Amino acid sequence: MLRLAAALALTGAIAAGAASGAEFDAATGYRTDRYRAPVDRPVEGGRQVSLGEVDRLVAEDRAALIDVMPVRAGYDPLTGRWLLMEPRRNIPGSVWLPEVGRGALDATIAGYFRGALARLTAERPERPLVFYCMADCWMSWNAVKRAASLGYRNLYWYAEGSDGWRDADRALADGDPWPLETAGGASAVTRREPAR
Repeated sequence: MLRLAAALALTGAIAAGAASGAEFDAATGYRTDRYRAPVDRPVEGGRQVSLGEVDRLVAEDRAALIDVMPVRAGYDPLTGRWLLMEPRRNIPGSVWLPEVGRGALDATIAGYFRGALARLTAERPERPLVFYCMADCWMSWNAVKRAASLGYRNLYWYAEGSDGWRDADRALADGDPWPLETAGGASAVTRREPAR
């Protein structure tokens, strides 16, 4: 009986390990599944920062704050507008770039991310960028890794995100996602005036 229990425990541990490995793309290393889970790896291509460090980076180094919280309904491919099912409250002064923290990006979102970073940094890859989402969210981790792959050098990850900001009794602001056409991704989106 004791051997059976040990064998079952070992089998469960092996299965859990295999499952956690399946949550990452083997070729790229991006997290591709179960984004809302504790982050147990150091961020690649950047550095994790505390709330105090975020304050300093914004005040002294003019770092851009980038919220990568996804939207549930995606975007309208005809207009490039995000389809919001619920409001987003983020850190004041942030730019909200939905969907850019997913493990795999389609061409439109990849172009949106490249264009947004180029615009936010005035094409200066040394400008500090602080990425965040919510606590226990892999999307901001992915976004830092992706920005590093694009050549950006001063990358920071505020892992506690908007939850940590709120928990420190700081006010959040209404978020408004940056439209696809604003960030340079419009070439992949057909523009059409919305019905009034």
